Order: sequence, then structure tokens, then C-alpha cells
Amino acid sequence: MTNAIVTTPNDRPVTIVALGGSTSPLAASERALRMAAEPAEEAGAEVIYLTGRDLIIPIYDTETRERAPEAKRVVDALRRADGLILASPGYHGSVSGMVKNTLDYAEDLRADARAYLTDRAVGIISVAHGWQTAVATLNELRLIVHALRGWPTPLGVAINDAAGLIGADTASTDPAVARQLHTMGEQVVDFAHAMRARDAARSS
Repeated sequence: MTNAIVTTPNDRPVTIVALGGSTSPLAASERALRMAAEPAEEAGAEVIYLTGRDLIIPIYDTETRERAPEAKRVVDALRRADGLILASPGYHGSVSGMVKNTLDYAEDLRADARAYLTDRAVGIISVAHGWQTAVATLNELRLIVHALRGWPTPLGVAINDAAGLIGADTASTDPAVARQLHTMGEQVVDFAHAMRARDAARSS
């Protein structure tokens, strides 16, 4: 488990963006997302939460560079991220439109030195009312992260909400699921730390 304070080479804490959920306040997918981010917070990382209604932003428009303030906040957070944790509810066998549209804004990073999600570890969570959609959504998220040049963590977490596996917090969540979420969160932080150390070694 990651216990040490995680910092960048210039002593700035690494930044982890936790993105996902649904329009329902503290829906199961958002609760899972927050549990997965707990190890990052405990390690001293800065965690930026983009959840629920933060993701109600205009449809990504390729014909203009103008961005609504709420969309600009998403782009700025993605640009700062040293790692990400994504959580989507499974809607009709796939990723929710709200989460997918938000990730489409990574296209605005295409000309960055770290284009798209290059060099970022991305933890993936899917929550659905049944295993079939939960697993299908997890696979879709993994494909999206690959397309954006991110590094999906070795562990992804698919959760069947119909089985009552997610509680209000870690203590009331199925222990195996809570352990998986925390392990995945640790993997994101550890990878972010390793990549920052790599960059420091290259520049020295």
C-alpha cells in the first residue's frame, strides 16, 4: 500500500483526477470512484473530483475552439493530471454518454507535449445493474483509455450493483470490492510517482 507522501520532483504533489458518476448525487459509481481515490488522498496527492453534474457539459464540438467554462475546467484538469481514475455507470451495455462526452474533451490536449493521456495511469471502474453490462462497460473504458494513449492499470474493477456490493462508504462496502478499489487507486498513484521520477532522471 502507498503510505509515503507522493510528490513530483519539484515537491509539488502529484495530481489525480477522479472523473465519473451519474447525475444522481452520490450514485454507486461515484461512491466507488471516491473509495478508489482514498489511497491517493492518504498519500498526499491532490485529487480533483469531476463528478455528477460537473460532467453536464456541452457536446464536444470539433468546429470551434471556444469552450464553456465548465468544459474548460475539465480540459484544464485533464492537462494537469498525473493520473486518472474513471468510473462509469453501465447504460444499455456501454459507457454512459455523459462520461464518454467528457472524455472526448481530451482531444483538446492533442497538441500538448503530453498529448491526450500520454504517460498517465488510468484506473477504471464500471458499475451496472448486472455483471454483463458491468464487464462490457469496463472493456469499453479500457479501449477508450488505450485510444487516448493512457495506461490502464493492471487491475480494473467491474461491480454488479444489483448484488448490493457498494455501500455508502468503504466500511459498508463488500470487503473484496473495497480492497480492489483501493488496490487500483494505489496503482494509479504509484505509476504517477514513477513517471515523475523518470522525468526527473531524464532531465538531470
